[in-house]
Amino acid sequence: MTIPGYVNGVREKTPVPGRRSVKEPLSPVAALVRRYDRDRFQTTLFAPADRREALFALYAFNYEIARVRESVTQPILGRIRLEWWRENVAAAYDGSPVRRHPVAEALSEVIRRNRLTKEHFARLIDARAADFDEDPPTSLAALENYVEGTSSHLVYLALEVLGAGDRIAKEAAHHIGIAYGLAGLLRTAPLLARRGRSIIPADIAAQRGVEYRNGPGRGASTALCGAVADIAAAARTHLRDARNLRGGLQRPALPALLPAVVADRSLRRLQRAGCDPFDPALARPDPLQSWRLAFAALFNRF
Repeated sequence: MTIPGYVNGVREKTPVPGRRSVKEPLSPVAALVRRYDRDRFQTTLFAPADRREALFALYAFNYEIARVRESVTQPILGRIRLEWWRENVAAAYDGSPVRRHPVAEALSEVIRRNRLTKEHFARLIDARAADFDEDPPTSLAALENYVEGTSSHLVYLALEVLGAGDRIAKEAAHHIGIAYGLAGLLRTAPLLARRGRSIIPADIAAQRGVEYRNGPGRGASTALCGAVADIAAAARTHLRDARNLRGGLQRPALPALLPAVVADRSLRRLQRAGCDPFDPALARPDPLQSWRLAFAALFNRF
């Protein structure tokens, strides 16, 4: 399926009257996001052309810190890697040279040009430290706090890049980040289960009778489906709260908030599957996702 603005993985410049369109390769950060973060790659295509590279740099940074847990053999090595990123972010704010790394260099340029809020980067990195916890979250509130750190703060930064960080946009970003984060965790639940990890909060597991210690690696029990339904309900509540703010939002904020469209579709598919996260149909990507995003962008919705 062709993604608007791209042909065979090559970005097209905006056509100039009387001149043929010129194709240019993706930048390293854009190529990384395109390969590993399909959702955010597609949402970025609806941002103004002069803001896309900055968004790609943010999302590439997010990918780098999100994969630390799975890329190391020992937690101490992962924490050292997160500290490496923390030092590079600090260097960008101090005006010092960053390490020779395509994402670190691109991010440093974005930070310096856009005067992004430093605390959002600190929260993103701090939240990723929880990836090394072996036990599941203690409560739904703890799980929401985790995804607020790993997802909402990324949306806040995207809003700043777009010049749309007003109060209403930030409030919508808070809810959309949590909804998208919860929906994303539910999508990856089977993979995490195979690795012996569970996203089901301990309080919900106790209420539903989920034996997460044994790991539901081969399928979902009635108890697990009920626990998943509870998490999905929380995500839908955050989506509803964000959409209640649509009337006060300015259009420039929209590209940062489009992940709500992805989360909504993911939750609908999960509901049709009986909240069974192991349903094979859920592993298939949505072939119409780029068109759903285009429709939402056209009508200034999310």
